[in-house]
Amino acid sequence: MTRLQTASCSFQGGREHNEDSVRVLERDGCCVAVVADGLGGHGGGEIASSVAAGVITEPFMASPTLDAEAIRGLFALANLEVLKAQTPALKMKSTGVALFVKDGAACWGHVGDSRLYHFISGKLVAQTLDHSASQLAVLTGEITQEDIRHHEDRNRVLRAFGGGEDIKAEIAPAQTLNIGFHAFLLCTDGFWEYVFEPEMELDLAKSGTPRDWLRAMTQRLSGRAPKDNDNHSAAAVFIHIE
Repeated sequence: MTRLQTASCSFQGGREHNEDSVRVLERDGCCVAVVADGLGGHGGGEIASSVAAGVITEPFMASPTLDAEAIRGLFALANLEVLKAQTPALKMKSTGVALFVKDGAACWGHVGDSRLYHFISGKLVAQTLDHSASQLAVLTGEITQEDIRHHEDRNRVLRAFGGGEDIKAEIAPAQTLNIGFHAFLLCTDGFWEYVFEPEMELDLAKSGTPRDWLRAMTQRLSGRAPKDNDNHSAAAVFIHIE
């Protein structure tokens, strides 16, 4: 038996507008969660993130599948719709990360530096790698993974919805979730920049619901981030497999 619990949050931070979008849909053992971060430097970020989140979530719930090519097709469609929404004066873009759950199995995909973290029995077992200049610096040994948060190229995103005809979305293979407790955190860079991975585990251990978990992490962020901090958004999904 599979039991799902979900929660989400989105905050404007110290910016004039909240350009993040979060969408979580759940029905009959299926769930899709998307967290998208509009790139404000290009204008219209809130439009791009909303378009991407809607295009991914609604078709999946209409016909749930964890087929990798079908998921890749959803990302491609979201990219196409963002490109269509662009104008010469408004080259809107968005990063995005999505989790898909069906019948006790899951897969996920992402573009840019919005992240997914997967915890099993409270321990972090996997996370996505950013499509960014700073992540490349990690891969070439110039900096460590922890250094990304303060790297000079932190905001240089290499892939995004609206960034070109082929966004090269990274799609993880579907996996059957083992019996036990699985927790997924999807979040924008404005969130993970100020909440460290060991703290995610600590707060998860003390939280009975996804909402409790998000609240605890958001409190950490609020006490640490500067007044002009970025929009910060997240979605949490608890999956109990019996």
